[in-house]
Amino acid sequence: MGIRILKVILDKKKALFQFDITEDMHLIDPYNIRYKGIYAVADRKNELVEIMEHSSCYGGSAWALYHYSKSPLVIKGRAVGDMMRYLVRVGSSNLALQSSTAAAGIESVIVNGDEIEITYSGLGGGGVGATTCRANADGVIRNNISESGGGKRASGTIVVPRRERVLVGMDNTDSKEVGATWTLAHNIAASLDSQEHKYISHTLVQLFPVPDKTQNCVGTVLEFACVKGSKEDLLEKIKDGLLKYSVSSETGMVVLNDFDASGLMEYSKICRTKMITKELTLKTAAQNGVEIWIDGKGIIGALAAIPWFSRNDDSVYL
Repeated sequence: MGIRILKVILDKKKALFQFDITEDMHLIDPYNIRYKGIYAVADRKNELVEIMEHSSCYGGSAWALYHYSKSPLVIKGRAVGDMMRYLVRVGSSNLALQSSTAAAGIESVIVNGDEIEITYSGLGGGGVGATTCRANADGVIRNNISESGGGKRASGTIVVPRRERVLVGMDNTDSKEVGATWTLAHNIAASLDSQEHKYISHTLVQLFPVPDKTQNCVGTVLEFACVKGSKEDLLEKIKDGLLKYSVSSETGMVVLNDFDASGLMEYSKICRTKMITKELTLKTAAQNGVEIWIDGKGIIGALAAIPWFSRNDDSVYL
């Protein structure tokens, strides 16, 4: 009897669950998936821009990545977790859209003072992505979009703040008894995420296992996209956080405010293959415009981490 009663209860719950799904479903906006955020950093000459789109639906964004990467303005497109990143030339182009093979793309990227205008176009569902899905994403100041969906060709222009890339390398915040630099780095960065300085990426970089390492010998680089005038406040707060929570006397923090960090790759590769001196680190930092914010021995690994920002799959092995 007890088993029979339990079965009846379960059957009733199942029926109720099915009823809730089929009868009470209410989608407020069934043909829109808003991106979590869209941000753009420009180089100093406003010739190159990297557009970073934080996806809410990886499937749709992966489709867009495939098609958008064919756009004439796009130099490279890639996915880093759920962030789609497009390196583009500033300018305008004429997109020859074709169903299924080249159904959507980036039509223009224009820098106007402290703002960047990005225009997308697409066919059918690609037009929905080009318009309503991006129009109200976090980071968008304003938009101008056409009708989309069905068989239409649609276009949408969004305006976002012009941002600069700020890279923060850090190492040696832990001890053999407690801590992990990568966790502290992420928690500090996440606590400081704002419209003024968006927390974009966190990358672990495997370093050469020197004898005085804590355990795994890994440095960390944080990437932020900052609007004009917000960098100093961000860096002061990161420094304060490191000094407050670090359990090491050799903590290092270095900062590069630049679109490109490839000038540090040779130094990094040396640091990832053998022991090097702090003197070489200081010399390299000075030559590449890197600021030293906390000057413990950890600056050696902190500087080596910088050029690997957002290259998470490549940076974790020697």
